[in-house]
Amino acid sequence: MHNSVLGAVVRTETLRPNALNIQIVTGDSRPIFRQIVDGIRMKIATGHVRPGDPLPSYRGLAAQLTVNPNTVAKAYAQLANKGLVESRKGLGLFVAERRQILSEDEQEQRLAQAIDDFINHTLDLDYLDDEIMQRLKRALAKLEFKKAS
Repeated sequence: MHNSVLGAVVRTETLRPNALNIQIVTGDSRPIFRQIVDGIRMKIATGHVRPGDPLPSYRGLAAQLTVNPNTVAKAYAQLANKGLVESRKGLGLFVAERRQILSEDEQEQRLAQAIDDFINHTLDLDYLDDEIMQRLKRALAKLEFKKAS
């Protein structure tokens, strides 16, 4: 399914067995493999896919999203390197059990970097700090709601 959002083509796939309902936006500044990684990470974070759930094959997800299978392979490799998915010989790729793989210092460094990146991306948008904080709080609340449901 293709939709147009502000001039960009958005490819979405309706959920079916062993399918992921993620979006690829051709006008997005992130590469397609990064959009796939981010989409799957969000599905894991919100509980839409749970530890032990199978993921579509490289070719299966590539066909669903109409992207190159190598792009999906790159995304899956990055997810595996982060410990979010695991390969089971002869069975495919599965969502890994949640485990703490970063030390508190590493977590703190990543959070500081993410905040710096966020600030750098929002500096030129001419929003007041209060508006940015309100939107950030709404986004976090929405994420918490998705986790709870």
